[in-house]
Amino acid sequence: MATAGHAPTASEYIVHHLTQLNTSGHAQQNVIDWSIINIDTVFYSVLIGAVSLYFLWRAASKATSGVPGRFQAAVEILVDMVADQAKGIIHSAESRKFVAPLALTVFVWIFMMNAMDLLPVDLLPRIGEMFGIPYMRVVATADLNGALGMSIGVLLVCIYYNIKIKGAKGWIHELFTAPFGNHPLLYPVNFIMQMIEFLAKTVSHGMRLFGNMYAGELVFMLIALLGGTATVMGFVGHVIAGSVWAIFHILIITLQAFIFMMLALVYIGQAHESH
Repeated sequence: MATAGHAPTASEYIVHHLTQLNTSGHAQQNVIDWSIINIDTVFYSVLIGAVSLYFLWRAASKATSGVPGRFQAAVEILVDMVADQAKGIIHSAESRKFVAPLALTVFVWIFMMNAMDLLPVDLLPRIGEMFGIPYMRVVATADLNGALGMSIGVLLVCIYYNIKIKGAKGWIHELFTAPFGNHPLLYPVNFIMQMIEFLAKTVSHGMRLFGNMYAGELVFMLIALLGGTATVMGFVGHVIAGSVWAIFHILIITLQAFIFMMLALVYIGQAHESH
């Protein structure tokens, strides 16, 4: 991280921690380029996804009809919460058999990825440097590519249900006749409006998650810099500020996972409605 044999400045420290490990061989930060793969984002999202699925599988395999343990009770509360939200938004019982577990998986997955922000800023990057890995960002949701990738995944599910519920012809007909009505002169306007709606929902869905997690990650870096001032007051301020922000950030990471899940349910629910 240090350059020219000296300790990094504050700006160099932050830029280094905001740089992705990617396949281009160049240091880049939150650049959307379909020819480049952010290796750290893919690695941590897949790893945490596997861990999340393991915990859900473990809860299901250990479930008992007797008095539940604390872990089972927590999972049951979470499952009931997601099922109630899905039932209130998606009225098709058949669709909920897939959508409710999907929403649960999305919530747990994003929550776990967000929670990586609670680890010390330098912990995993320092370990990576010991193995010759120059850059490492561990919060996949703080990468614009990762957040938009998940929102695009929700878009694909919405398209699937639009076609499944309304049929290909019915959905295409809706694209050209809603929201302004079934008139040939309005077909281009309706289609453009529909495309803008899909684009706006997808971009805002991913950007909301990315923006909040990116800002939270940046605050942790600034607090880490405070601890590197080599003064007693700096260290004390670092500990106090870090503790307070970490406690507050628990609310943020949970809320962002819940909002992403709820918007996914809302958008999929809209795919079930006819105009």
